[in-house]
Amino acid sequence: MSYFVYILECNDNTLYTGITTNIQKRLDEHNNSSKGAKYTKSRRPVKLVYQEPSENRSTASKREYNIKKLTRKQKLDLLK
Repeated sequence: MSYFVYILECNDNTLYTGITTNIQKRLDEHNNSSKGAKYTKSRRPVKLVYQEPSENRSTASKREYNIKKLTRKQKLDLLK
C-alpha cells in the first residue's frame, strides 16, 4: 500500500498537512464528510497544493511531522 504526504490550502489561506493512501478520497472527506479533520471542517473548501509519495506509513508519518515543524514560509517554499 502506497502512502502520500499532502498539504491542503484552506479557505482562510492556512495550510494543513496530513498522510493518506488515497489522495482523492481524503480530499473529498476533508471537503464533504464528517471524516475530514476537525481543523479543516470550519475552513472549507480546501484544495490540494502538494503531495509526495512515501514508502510506508512510518516514513510518511515522519515526513508529515517534519513538514508540520516548518514555518509557513518554509512550507510555501516547499510548494514551489
